[in-house]
This record gives sequence, C-alpha cells and structure tokens, in this order.
Amino acid sequence: MAAYHIVLVHFPIALWMTATMAILLRAFSDGELAQAVDRALVPLLTVALISGLVAFAVGLMVWPWESISSTPLGRNHVLLASWTVAYWALLLVTRWLRGQAVWVGTSRWIMAGLALLGSVLLGITGTLGGHLVGIYTEVANALRWLGWEVFTTFYIPHATLAAIGVITLLLVGLGLWGRRASASPSA
Repeated sequence: MAAYHIVLVHFPIALWMTATMAILLRAFSDGELAQAVDRALVPLLTVALISGLVAFAVGLMVWPWESISSTPLGRNHVLLASWTVAYWALLLVTRWLRGQAVWVGTSRWIMAGLALLGSVLLGITGTLGGHLVGIYTEVANALRWLGWEVFTTFYIPHATLAAIGVITLLLVGLGLWGRRASASPSA
C-alpha cells in the first residue's frame, strides 16, 4: 500500500500547486488569460480535493493506526495531511460560493495569501511523509530553525500561537475593510 500512497499523493500535490499558480495569476491580473484560468479553478480544486481524499484514505492504510499514531512523526504527518485536505476544501468552497467576488478589492490578496498558506501546508505535509520513508529535505531544517522539530510531537509554542492570533486579526480586519470599501458608494 505504501507504493500506492506515494504515487497517489503526487496528484493532489500537482493539482494544488497548479491551483496556487492559477490563484496568484488571477490575483495579479484581470487579463483574458487570468480569467480563463479562473474559470477552470473550481473544477481544478474539485479534482484536487477528490484525489487528496483518496491519497489520504490510502495513506491511512499504509501502516496500522496503532503504529502511525504511536510516533510523533507519524502523528504530525496525519495531522498536517488532515489540515491540508480540510484547508483546500475550504478554499474550494470559498471560491465556489463567492464566485467572482473573491477577485474584487482586497479579497484578491486574501485569496493569494490563502493559496500560499495552503502550499506551505502541502509542503510540510510532504516533507513529513518523506521523512517517514527515509527521504529527508531541507524543509525540516527550515522548520527546525522556526522552532519546530519534526521528530517530536507537534505543539503550538506561544510565539506561534501569538503569530496565528495576529494573522487572524489582520485577515479579519482586511475582510472588514474590504467589505466596507465595496459597500461605500464611489464618488
């Protein structure tokens, strides 16, 4: 099963990275190409989510739950994989329900930031999975430099919790500012 999981994870990785590039293109451009790419974004994110769910399900069959959940690295990988799939599902729902409104005003920059954050989650998840099979990357060193040792149980240090709080407040503030700016009549 491990070989199937390793092959399957590359589909959502490629699709979500393509979606990130599509979101960034659309955030920075209103041109014809950007709008054409945007029309494909919901189907792209849908196929990516389905392939991500399949890869996640197969990944849970690689090792017995007792084994994967007994190691910090295994727990971290499952935790980050869960977050990644849920995060991209929410991004799909946001784009689907809000339609073209996500590209108006400040929302376009929020979408760009969300896509970049989703790519970071995806990269960390892949790094942890690689570590499980003995393939090490420099991403783990970067995480270590930021204060997270991937071979220990994940926790949220106080500085990280504070950063999450500040970012959350900034995003809420940007959202409120964007709503107020779009609701006010233009002169």
